[in-house]
Amino acid sequence: MKKNLFKIALLSTAVMALTLGGCSNDSDSETTEPPVESDMRWISLTGSFPDANGTAGNGGTRAYAITEENAANPDYEVDLFKLNGAEYVQGFALKSSRTARVQASADGKFLYNIQYTGTEGGVFNKYSVSGAGQYEEVGFELNTATILGTAPRWVKAAEGIGVGVYYGEALPAFTGTAPNYVYQNPKGTIKIANIDLNNTAITNTGTINVDLGEYEAQGYYISRADVPVLNQAKTKLYIGVNVNRHNVNGTVTTNATTGVISGWETTDERNIGTVTYVVDYPSLRNAKIIISEKSKINNHGYRTMTQHLGTDGNIYQATATSGPDILRISKTTDEYDQNYHFNLDTALGMTGTSIKAWRYISNGLGVVLYTTSGSSGGYIALVNLNDLTATKLATDIESDAALSTTLGQFQNIGAIGNKVYIPLTPAGKDGNIYIIDVTTKQITKGAKLKAASGSFYLGAY
Repeated sequence: MKKNLFKIALLSTAVMALTLGGCSNDSDSETTEPPVESDMRWISLTGSFPDANGTAGNGGTRAYAITEENAANPDYEVDLFKLNGAEYVQGFALKSSRTARVQASADGKFLYNIQYTGTEGGVFNKYSVSGAGQYEEVGFELNTATILGTAPRWVKAAEGIGVGVYYGEALPAFTGTAPNYVYQNPKGTIKIANIDLNNTAITNTGTINVDLGEYEAQGYYISRADVPVLNQAKTKLYIGVNVNRHNVNGTVTTNATTGVISGWETTDERNIGTVTYVVDYPSLRNAKIIISEKSKINNHGYRTMTQHLGTDGNIYQATATSGPDILRISKTTDEYDQNYHFNLDTALGMTGTSIKAWRYISNGLGVVLYTTSGSSGGYIALVNLNDLTATKLATDIESDAALSTTLGQFQNIGAIGNKVYIPLTPAGKDGNIYIIDVTTKQITKGAKLKAASGSFYLGAY
């Protein structure tokens, strides 16, 4: 099939120049827009739609591929959620019973996904991108569920390399019976799977037996692992974690009707810094934790990547999705650089910022999507991680309160060279692709994005 599509592509360049002027109204197959030559740089836009109960953005993920020219054209329109009866008209439905965690190759030719929950939860799929709604499943379909469960957290940890992680097998926080409960640390394990994205194969697996040392006696425990990334030398894998705290001296009660235990929450100020697990790569062994002294906020993200490899060889890690910090892990020591701390509040001269998604672009420059505690809406900033400064970039929809939902689930900021592509739609409302030139600090409004109730765009690749 791939050979046939390629032959068609060579014969249809002129046709594509006309047909890609706007989205067609065909079904998912979209046969009126044949694929073009293989060196076309596509930008895949993804969006989520509501589930059967109407929960916004929780029903699954759709994708649609456009050109850079289309993306920059404010008269071009993408209507990813348009319905004809109960059927979607535009784009392609990626396999997943809930919102997919989509990754992509750097050249935009492939999308990758591990299905999240449902009967096929844990199944890895790879798609080739041929424009519009034409995504073809390629390679082998891998079932990672036996290692990672049916709801794994995973990312592209380096080009061609995917890594999935899953926290589980936790002990109950209390033993005994009411009212004589005895606290025990949940501990648990972090399971890891290394995925060859080029050949769609699992190449290694590993397990971390969670141990926070002296902090466990204070009630600290890990409840989630996420966002693995490789260092420049591909010798270390860094895994972000969510650290919570039980009140080891609290009074524990049980709801007589539901049996739910309460009273374990603590309001004590956190005295442990941001925590990252490190293992050797590719062996996935010799686990240890590193702790930042510059932040006390978690780094595990929600549906967004919080860690990126910088062009200087260091890892830059945001305390997303609830903090203003970007921390640095040294390329020479594989430890946190305790002398480095970027704070978005300080850089913007304000308080209450919260990084929801971000991406390192190049040479210390990055783009941040953030909210603030002082106002509704969602905002964009260009950050300079070398001189610790930031520049707010205004959009005409930034004050829309519905952006807080969108940014809370945002997955990926697209980048081609010095151009950054952000599909920005308040939940359930229309929006646009916003294009940033990181060298000139200019932001422009590109293609129109049509949304629908309970739906929004959440990534560009």
